[in-house]
Amino acid sequence: MFFKQLASKEASLSYFFGCGTLGKSIAVDVVAGDEQWFIDEAAKAQVKITHVIDTHVHADHYTGGRKLAEMVGAPYCLHENAANFVKFPYHKLHDGDLIDVGNVIVKVLHTPGHTLDSLCLLVTDKRRGDEPWFLLTGDTLFVGSIGRPDLAGREKEMAGMLFDSLHSKILTLPSELEIFPGHQAGSACGAGISGKPSSTLGFEKRFNAGLQIQDRDAFIEHLTSVIPPRPAEMDRIVAANIAA
Repeated sequence: MFFKQLASKEASLSYFFGCGTLGKSIAVDVVAGDEQWFIDEAAKAQVKITHVIDTHVHADHYTGGRKLAEMVGAPYCLHENAANFVKFPYHKLHDGDLIDVGNVIVKVLHTPGHTLDSLCLLVTDKRRGDEPWFLLTGDTLFVGSIGRPDLAGREKEMAGMLFDSLHSKILTLPSELEIFPGHQAGSACGAGISGKPSSTLGFEKRFNAGLQIQDRDAFIEHLTSVIPPRPAEMDRIVAANIAA
């Protein structure tokens, strides 16, 4: 298995990984302008990009996912819930879907809360073992922080969804699991995000303040008490990312 993390604009983190042996790969959370980097990396690794996935419809940056998918002839993927507001056809992902990337298996986890269509990607390298190795957490869980719940305008309801997603889908996973988020320090998508671009679930359970709160109402109060300013040009960015 090969794995690459790309730090991009707006403190975003994109991912490119897959199976070099069988020549398959996935691009995740591509930022507009970075499309050629993925094509060049695929050429270096001698792999085909079989899926391009956004973990949700982004509000802080223009996606390059749709353009990259067109350039390489791969499906552009979002969670099925995005069909309620995007204005173009796409490949719908569902909770529990398994994506075959050669010796790499990716399981889709629907984790609403930051947005209704948010998802995480649980990755297993079959050449290393049957247990999952790492989780791409998108904007659901950051290093040192948790995704903001207010972008849909229903922050308390969405914060409750985030609590449910974290406790039913993520915190039940092994503590040694590595996590790779969609942003690092400097992003407007969460308060107090660390500059470190990865962590382990066990470390976050111990030191991420939001994950230490076991009461749902207390978690909602914690998450909605300090909300960063909305991303610059958010409405224009979202409109572009959902446009036909």
